[in-house]
Amino acid sequence: MDTNIKYDDFTFEKLGDDIEICISTEHRFGTDAFLLADFAKPRHKDSVCDFCTGSGIVALLMHKNSRPKHIFALEIQQKAHDQLRISLERSHIDSITPVMGDLKDWKSEQELDVITCNPPYKIDNTGAKNDLEAVSIARHEMMCTIDDVCKAAARNLKFGGRLCICNRPQRLCDIMVAMRGNGLEPKRVRFVSKNPYTAPWLVLVESRKGGNPFLQVEPSLFTQGENGGFSDEMNRIYGLDSK
Repeated sequence: MDTNIKYDDFTFEKLGDDIEICISTEHRFGTDAFLLADFAKPRHKDSVCDFCTGSGIVALLMHKNSRPKHIFALEIQQKAHDQLRISLERSHIDSITPVMGDLKDWKSEQELDVITCNPPYKIDNTGAKNDLEAVSIARHEMMCTIDDVCKAAARNLKFGGRLCICNRPQRLCDIMVAMRGNGLEPKRVRFVSKNPYTAPWLVLVESRKGGNPFLQVEPSLFTQGENGGFSDEMNRIYGLDSK
């Protein structure tokens, strides 16, 4: 693996004692990545792929917290792909395979148990775009849509396999339609809010390939505790001491 790649804006953050992630101006990460990795919770025996992996944060968090058998991390942008390769080299991780490619074309050599995706949230040609094209690609459906994600997931999941995604609550109807239209039955939904008095800012959705109709709406996740800091659940997800 060649990690002698020269960019002038790489920095590194620790995700644990032995895991470092490479971040850049275009390819960073936020709270939604931690929430998605925790929501998906792959099993030790699972083969997993993270679509639209960006810097690889969701893949790295699943490796850190769940240790599935293997994780493919699929990304279409070269710089983000390079960042993950560097992170894996620095962290000495060989159970994550970075894949440079388009999810609309990609086919795994084996059927997968779990696919995760933190997709672009905004419909293309809506809202202001960032001056950096890479950031716009990550935020707007310029390179893939929710339907593209669901089609690719259906093609790569085994029967009973799970697709777990996060998005803005305003896109929930689009998500459900795309999942069911591609043979992925929505099975679990969880909304994320700052506190009980604010509207949700994120929704987490799990579907199963070939699943029967039945949707479980889980209790809301609140990111803020009564004292104004992180809630106990967020402390757990971040791996922080809740005291």
